[in-house]
Order: sequence, then structure tokens, then C-alpha cells
Amino acid sequence: MVVFLLVLIVVLALLGAVHWYVWRRLVRDVTRRGSLPRRLGTAAVVVLPLLSFAALGSARAGAPFRLQQVVAWPGFLWLALLLYVTLALVVGEAVRPALRAWLARRDAKAAVPAAAAAAAPVPAPEPVPAAVGPAEPVEPPATAEPAPAPPTAAAPTAPTDVSRRLFVSRVVGGAAAAAAVGTVGYGAYGVLRGPRIKRVTVPLAKVPRAAHGYRIAVVSDIHIGPILGRAHTQRIVDAINSTQPDLIAVVGDLVDGTVENLGSAAEPLARLRARHGSFFVTGNHEYFSGADAWVDHVRELGLRPLRNERLEIAAGFDLAGVDDIAGESEGQGPDFVRALGDRDRARAAVLLAHQPVVVHDAVRHGVDLQLSGHTHGGQLWPGNYLAELANPTVAGLERYGDTQLYVSRGAGAWGPPVRVGAPSDITLVQLASKQA
Repeated sequence: MVVFLLVLIVVLALLGAVHWYVWRRLVRDVTRRGSLPRRLGTAAVVVLPLLSFAALGSARAGAPFRLQQVVAWPGFLWLALLLYVTLALVVGEAVRPALRAWLARRDAKAAVPAAAAAAAPVPAPEPVPAAVGPAEPVEPPATAEPAPAPPTAAAPTAPTDVSRRLFVSRVVGGAAAAAAVGTVGYGAYGVLRGPRIKRVTVPLAKVPRAAHGYRIAVVSDIHIGPILGRAHTQRIVDAINSTQPDLIAVVGDLVDGTVENLGSAAEPLARLRARHGSFFVTGNHEYFSGADAWVDHVRELGLRPLRNERLEIAAGFDLAGVDDIAGESEGQGPDFVRALGDRDRARAAVLLAHQPVVVHDAVRHGVDLQLSGHTHGGQLWPGNYLAELANPTVAGLERYGDTQLYVSRGAGAWGPPVRVGAPSDITLVQLASKQA
């Protein structure tokens, strides 16, 4: 508990510092004190993080689902915007001094000719020629007024350093905000548009000739929730069915919420079609949402849950599935002995496991191919570098001993409905027999 509190304090302090930095650069430095834009900007920097905390905690706090949906969009999108506007502003710190120096040099050059023109002497008026004929006496006026002084050019006022700083702050801040909004907008479009089909061929030595070209549609991390609902599920089902797979593998993190709230959003899964059926294993988010209830519900929808069990596929290989390691807190978790023990190792084994980190257990139990998700490919760059610290493979196909591991980037998104540098996918894995 003490460690948790210390971590929480550090995280909150970091978030506070980041929000202060964003407020300083995007609000204080670009607005006048007491102005309406400054008041609105300050209010936004206070309200938006509160919505983010509400979006993160409303489900676990048992808030009504409608309220979860209301706070999810602005709360989660702000987290993505905060990331990219902060990165853009940090880059802008290197631009600020260079831009200020350039403006100072430009203003100095412009001031030199203006000052020279102001200091130039005014030419004397030309003499008027005398009139021909006798001169007539001219009486002086009753009251003599002094002649007005000739006009002189006013010296231009040079831009002050304060005005230059304000100009630079507005240029850099505006560019940072535009870059962040553009990045997040495009990333959200990619998620809401739906995943693309990715095709991967995996040669397996033990796969018989009869299974050559066997197609497994792998989908992970759908994350049906307050933001991604029934329409999102339907897009995924349509995309999977369009590949005409022999088998469908849903490898965890299907939902972010309870069956009561999201059961109807998951209903399109009942229309999945594959020659040898659809299979499901739990992910860590199922254990945040009621894993047992979801296992029962997906079974009603026509998917077969594999909970530490194995079956023989008619094409000539074994298909196994294990519970996610998050289930260990509930006494469930992965059981490789139960799922893979006492099997004929002359047959190829394909394992469905949500998290890539269990690949070392798969190697010890003679698995030929492990299909996983969980990482989202990092989802938001540079999150892929953090994902690499916690996972042996972040995305794609890699080999560990005699076991090949394929990790999908996932079909949905957790938290912000945004992906940057890690597009969503559904993977059609085609098995290749070396005997073919």
C-alpha cells in the first residue's frame, strides 16, 4: 500500500507539472492578464484533467453507463491531446530562441534606414525672385507670429522585446496546438474507420500437407466499451467474415465493461462465420469486467471459450487456449500443464494466449505457434518504446527457440480512441506446411 501511494503521488505530481507547463505555454504566455481567452484557457486546463480522471475511474466506481459515455470522449481525448501538445511544445522550446533572434536582427536592420531618414537635414526654402519695378513699402503686421517650424520625420518606434516574446509564443503555441489536434484527429479517424486486414504466412514443420494454406483470422483487443460500441463490433465482424477464414481466434481484451452494459454491443459477434468455428480466450480487461460472465455470454453468442484446454482441429493440428495471467488474482490464470500436457508432440500446436510474455512457457511445452495481442503495438507513439520494456514482442512475428510468436496490434483502442504509429489490424495467419 505504501508503494502504491508513493507511485500515485509521483504520477499526480508529474501530471500536475505537465498541465502547468501546457497552461504556461498555451494560455499565460499568449494572452493578456484578465482577458476572456486567459480565463477560458485556465478553466479548460482545470476541467479537462478532471474529466480524464472521471473517464478512467467511472466504471470501477460503478457510475451509470450513460455517465461513463459522457465523460469518456472528452476525458480520454484530452489524454491523447495532452501527450502530443506537450511533445510539440518541447520541440518548440528549441525554436523559440532562434525565432526571437531572427526577429531582433530583422527589426534592427529595418530600424537603421528609418533612423537615418529621420536625422537627415531639411532643405532650406528656395529664395523668391524680386518683383520688377519700384519697390513698395511694406508695413509690418500689427502682431507678428513666429513662422511654423518645418515638418520633420518622426523616428519609428522599435518593437520591444516583450512584443517579440508574445509573437513568438503565439506562433509556437499555435503550431504546437495545430500539430497535436491534427495528429489526434487522424489517429481517431483510423480507429473509428475500423481495422485493416493484414496477411501473414507462417511455415510450421509439423503441420501436415492437409493443413497447408489453413487460414486463422486473429483479432485481439477489440475493447468494446463506452466509446467503441456496437457499430465498432459490426465493422470488425464484417472485416473478419470478408476473409473467409477456416478458424477465428479472439485473443482477449474483448470488452471494457459489464455484460449488463455492453452485452448488446457484443451481439454482432454471433454473426462470425468460419469453417471450424470461433474461439475465445480471456485478456486482462475481462478480469476488470467480470470474466466468468463474459465467458458465458460469448458462449451464448457462438464462440467457444478455451480456458486452459486443448482440442484437435480436423486439419491436423492442436488448438489450445489459456486464461490470461491477470486471472491469477482470482485463482484462474494460465495452466499450461492442463492445456498442453500429455499431448502428442508430433502434432503441431497453436496456442491462443492474450499476453506475449507467456511465450517462454509456450516454448517449454513445445508450442509451435503462439497467437497473442495485448500490446496494441504501443497504440500512441512513443508508447511502443515503453511496450518493448514489458513485452518480448510488441507486434509482428518472431521466433523463440522452436516456437514462433505472432502479436497483433489489436482491432480497437484502450483509453483514447486514437492510434498513432500503430494502426489497428485483423491478421489472417496462413499456415504453411513444409511437406507441401
